[in-house]
Amino acid sequence: MGKVDGGRLFAKALKKEGVECIFCLAGGHIMPIFYGCREEGIKVIDVRHECAGAYAADAYARVTGKPGVIVTTAGPGVTDTLTAMAEAKLQGVPIIHIGGASNVRENDTGPLQDLNTLEMMATATKWARKIYHTERIPEYVSMAFRHALDDTPGPVYLECPMDVLVTNFVEEEKVNYPEKYRTDAIPFGDPELIEKAADLLVSAKSPVMVIGDTARFSAKHGEAIAELADYLKIPVSVQTMCRGLFANEETNMLFKIGTAALPAADVVLMLCVENNYRIGKARPPLFNKEAKLIQVHPDITMIGYNAPAEIGIVGGAGPVAKQILEAVKARIPKREDLTWVNKAKEMAQAAATPWMEGFTSDAIPIHPGRCAYEVAKFLNTEGKDWTVVCDGGDAAQWIKTAVTARRPGQVINFGPLGTIGTGAGFSLGAWAANGKPILYYTGDGSFGFYPMEFDTFLKQGIPVVCVISNDSSWGMIKLSETFIHPEEVKKGHVATELAYLRRYDKMVAMWDGYGELVTKPEDIISAIKKGAESGKPAIINVEVDRMNMSPVTKSFGAPFQKK
Repeated sequence: MGKVDGGRLFAKALKKEGVECIFCLAGGHIMPIFYGCREEGIKVIDVRHECAGAYAADAYARVTGKPGVIVTTAGPGVTDTLTAMAEAKLQGVPIIHIGGASNVRENDTGPLQDLNTLEMMATATKWARKIYHTERIPEYVSMAFRHALDDTPGPVYLECPMDVLVTNFVEEEKVNYPEKYRTDAIPFGDPELIEKAADLLVSAKSPVMVIGDTARFSAKHGEAIAELADYLKIPVSVQTMCRGLFANEETNMLFKIGTAALPAADVVLMLCVENNYRIGKARPPLFNKEAKLIQVHPDITMIGYNAPAEIGIVGGAGPVAKQILEAVKARIPKREDLTWVNKAKEMAQAAATPWMEGFTSDAIPIHPGRCAYEVAKFLNTEGKDWTVVCDGGDAAQWIKTAVTARRPGQVINFGPLGTIGTGAGFSLGAWAANGKPILYYTGDGSFGFYPMEFDTFLKQGIPVVCVISNDSSWGMIKLSETFIHPEEVKKGHVATELAYLRRYDKMVAMWDGYGELVTKPEDIISAIKKGAESGKPAIINVEVDRMNMSPVTKSFGAPFQKK
């Protein structure tokens, strides 16, 4: 078999896991991995900034349901990814991060890029290890995948020093390539608890189902989720990562009315939900204080977190839904009474009123809600299969509310860390996952994080149209401060305003692409079409007003408003 270096061993181990591509930025400590991947037929996608590459690995995992892989060089190459790893950790997204390091034999002598990056990455990942022996690389790769895909998925980190990866060669016949080292099994729930859950749901007068982001990675038997909702006529609230995964929002109305119905729910079935701030910690006022919660999660520590579990079931979203459905069918026939569903529809319509005011505004400058609404109109007609990447603070709230998810991974947004600036990397990763066109929607502040990834889009031939909702400011913070610190804002805004209507659309001149400044709502769709037809990355720069904000941003200031 001959001698091989660490790069080839990494590539073979990744190939064994079915990895089709890696994201990376070149560096001397890691080049053999790229050469190994080339030999193994793994696509090497290089970026202009490591953090954008890590965001790409994140989005790849969200869309495919499989871990994304990012490879970075030693020192600053590793540290550049720290925020992306933290984003993935809090969102529960499996990423395999392979980082380079200085020679072990030069420890504590001051070699190039000698930094304790292992300790740093341990804070932002689920599991972090350093490899000291070349022949053990495949073994550590197998461990990494096992930990990345445990009960609550997340990012892991493998560090490999240069003298282990680059300069040392081993006889391949002496290398152990682990077999059967992990399972794809997703746990089913305790049968006794399943029966209790079925009884509770059958007796409920106003049940609601909430599907959490972690359900993305326990979707086996997922067809039971929509069937259960239909069988008992349960409105469903879906967190972003699972939108379009268990039902097409265009054709299944139940999956669009659940959130607004939560305050009136008497029983809530929570599938893989982490009861953090995004779900109001499962407490009033978002939840009815008398509601009984059936909490289902593969991670036992998430059951009872922030809110009491009337019934706590350790298991995956799809398997447990399948069990509950079977138990419910054994008790009652399919429900036909739509009284509760109609009530939930009314609540959803009422909750949508402030959003619709923005979506239908005729104001000039363009209302930020109207900008998002016009983009959604394009996506609902000519862009039904496009992936929508939602970036920015206030801008992201408008667009993810306006659009419809028809398939898994169609709508992508940052998680509970609230990481703006993810859009360029997410766009790259989503495209690498399925090759579908990208509508990259962002605020002007967030656009500024990684604009040179447009060079990556061009290099990779990615069909992306970027729409910038340009309010010439860090809008979410600027506008919420009018509630939080009104007396200070009267003196003038501090550090929340950007250059007025910067012409980001002119960047496309660098690659002879299509860019347009839009100031009227009726011109947004035609501009998107022109951008798509150009065949190159396009930027549509839309001037929006600087005063209107989304209901989400208004809610930030609500506790500070005078009663």
